[in-house]
Amino acid sequence: MHQSELKQFQETIEQLIAELERPLHAREEIVLETSADTIDQIGNATNRDLAASQLELRSSRLRELRSALGRLQVRIYGVCLECESEIGVKRLRAVPWARYCISCQELADLSWSKANAGWAPDATLLRRS
Repeated sequence: MHQSELKQFQETIEQLIAELERPLHAREEIVLETSADTIDQIGNATNRDLAASQLELRSSRLRELRSALGRLQVRIYGVCLECESEIGVKRLRAVPWARYCISCQELADLSWSKANAGWAPDATLLRRS
């Protein structure tokens, strides 16, 4: 990857980090509010859950972006952390914090969804073994 492309990715990542570091009003929504009305209680709980999810997503993305910035600084940005092949520029433009090439990301996603969905192998597969 050319130095000019790396500089452009660095600027993009730094801009995204700056945007995520700005104060967020969602923290105010997490405050516990009491209400005698059940509908209001449910609405307040839903708002708290949504605000907490948004904060977690922002925090996670911020960690990913800081990690990408660190990889830029040690000159391994754009290299898959799993197979060490080059991550395509097109992918990096879409996901500047990408740690894996498309193939390795697909495998990681599949592994994660199986682990988190209570996946069990199909019984027919087990009989063939």
